[in-house]
Amino acid sequence: MNVKIIATKSCSHRPNLERELKELGIAYELVFVEDQPDVTARYGIRHSPNLVVDEKVVFRGHPSTGELKQIFSAR
Repeated sequence: MNVKIIATKSCSHRPNLERELKELGIAYELVFVEDQPDVTARYGIRHSPNLVVDEKVVFRGHPSTGELKQIFSAR
């Protein structure tokens, strides 16, 4: 499973999302749109953060811990 957080460097929700993924034991890659602007077009990103699993945006914005558990329990 390939998990990415795609966010802006100034996103205030990103640190919490990272912490929650770590607590759930989910490995992820952090992609900043400032460093890779092509990801905005590739994934249709307009807000931050975004959670991408296996090249599909599964959540736009900051999911709750319950939503994260639901996303990853189905995989």
